[in-house]
Amino acid sequence: MPSFGQRLEGVFAARGQLCLGIDPHEFLLESWGLPDTAAGLREFGLRCVDAATGAVGIIKPQVAFFERHGSAGYAALEDVLAAARAAELLIIADAKRGDVGSTVAAYGAAWLTPGSPLEVDAMTVSAYQGVGSLSGALELAKAGDKGMFVLAATSNPESVAPQNAVLDRGGSVGRTVAASIVAEVHLLNSTAAGLGSTGVVIGATVAFHDYGIRVGELESTPILGPGFGEQGAQVTNLSVLYGAVCRNVVVNVSRSVLRAGPDGLRSELTRQAGLLIGVAGS
Repeated sequence: MPSFGQRLEGVFAARGQLCLGIDPHEFLLESWGLPDTAAGLREFGLRCVDAATGAVGIIKPQVAFFERHGSAGYAALEDVLAAARAAELLIIADAKRGDVGSTVAAYGAAWLTPGSPLEVDAMTVSAYQGVGSLSGALELAKAGDKGMFVLAATSNPESVAPQNAVLDRGGSVGRTVAASIVAEVHLLNSTAAGLGSTGVVIGATVAFHDYGIRVGELESTPILGPGFGEQGAQVTNLSVLYGAVCRNVVVNVSRSVLRAGPDGLRSELTRQAGLLIGVAGS
């Protein structure tokens, strides 16, 4: 089976870089005429999968919105994931798991094990306890040809201080937390012929130089880019925002397109995907 990085490159080539973030906020459920229940979430997610199929190649369900409804919410998410797998969409679970090694490995087993009801192609993880704490999950991802996206420089303003903090010990003295994560992930992808299977999250509202992030350390690294649309970044500015590595970016849009409603979502995704054509050679 091709690695996650190879599959991602294939999706980019065939269907472009746009990704639909499935974020069933309460206000969106209401505007779609759906109840804020597990059944409403299931319907919302299935309609998103239907709209995405043929329009984009990647979806990113935000797990937290399903967790709000406990086991029934997870059952709804399992149905959405099954539909997305059947539609051959690449799935990134926005789970942001992070803990000590053995616990992260268990999180990885839930999301990255082939045949699991929660099986996805990749998941987001937090390296607050060090990139090394992710080793068990990384090994599991490698064994199953899955991927991971490690939070590095996110698009939320309150993350600037901790992610831009400068390290005074260890192997990355003098570099920011975000830059050190990018550097460590770069080493994980060093043997990849194209894109590696371990990515980083760098928001579209982030300037690389503010965090000391080196573009050369992202050449083989997939980048998950939140911050487009609702948070202000425009998909037409992709090459300006990410420079030489813009072709590595999963361009995530969620609320800005979900506001179009179930009847307008597909056309809005098609429009946004069209705006990306030629911007990064996609």
